[in-house]
Amino acid sequence: MGLFSFFTKEIAIDLGTANTLIIHNDKVIVDQPSIVAINRNTGKLEAVGERAMLMEGKAPDDIKVIRPLRDGVIADFQAAELMIIEFLNMLNQKQKILLPPSLRMVVCIPSGITEVEERAVRDSAEQAGAKEIRLLHEPMAAAIGIGLNVLEPTGNMVVDIGGGTSEIAVIALGGIISNKSIKTAGDEFNADIMDYMRKEHNLAIGLRTAELIKINVGAALSDIDDIPPLYEVRGSDIITGIPKAVMISHQEIAVALDASISQIEVAIMNALERTPPELSADIFKTGIYLAGGGALLRGLDKRINLKTKLPVHVADDPLKAVARGTAIALKNFYGFTFLKK
Repeated sequence: MGLFSFFTKEIAIDLGTANTLIIHNDKVIVDQPSIVAINRNTGKLEAVGERAMLMEGKAPDDIKVIRPLRDGVIADFQAAELMIIEFLNMLNQKQKILLPPSLRMVVCIPSGITEVEERAVRDSAEQAGAKEIRLLHEPMAAAIGIGLNVLEPTGNMVVDIGGGTSEIAVIALGGIISNKSIKTAGDEFNADIMDYMRKEHNLAIGLRTAELIKINVGAALSDIDDIPPLYEVRGSDIITGIPKAVMISHQEIAVALDASISQIEVAIMNALERTPPELSADIFKTGIYLAGGGALLRGLDKRINLKTKLPVHVADDPLKAVARGTAIALKNFYGFTFLKK
């Protein structure tokens, strides 16, 4: 058994639409954007992660930049497989491993995933070298990563706003009692910002610029405590085609994101309506926990509080909450209840 353990590596993967995190021995070894650049002529992988992201919108015709995951699930099987393999190679290089070991893997997936999409995740992991695979729903992983005791009978509501999906779930006794998965999340926020800049400022911008706007002046409300400074946005004038720059405030982004955030609020209210009364009583006391990159949006906790009249807590380091929970579940590989094959 000792020899087998020596040749087996246990890793946790948060396979996200925007970013992929790989954890080994409780440490985040790989934290890279979920994106690859492939040569159209040869099919060869040109770049992955941060290097590939720098090529987005700038690559020549013979190189295509692909985001293998869309709405939280694998949209391009071949690109996803290449991406996972390359990320695992990064892991081995950082740890100076010459002979790739057998992999025991826990992978996080959205709660609204179909059986076909679930199979695609398993197949990609197997092609990347996984010998044993367990799948875990993202809201469950987020709850574990936040530090909630998911095995207790007390009900907790978790809202995980990732890149491709927002996962809303009520969790108790180690299971998801009610859940709602919607495709309104970080990617939709970026699209809203791009659309707003085009309509209000006649400025065409790319996804990377929209992401930077969201990070620097993104807000869910105009009335927030920590007001960020104005942010300079550079792009192309859609009328003249000449590069130009405009200054953007958080109030403008709050307007741009209003409709999408309203959809998340509706999903939260729907999940609360379907929650059994006894668990609703628990949530009245424990409140709502926010995780994922969307939880960092300024004023989002305040806005959800105003809508639901419930306490709203933002997880510590919400970007890594799902990855942390996946790593904790990995330690209980044979004891935790994962999704069945």
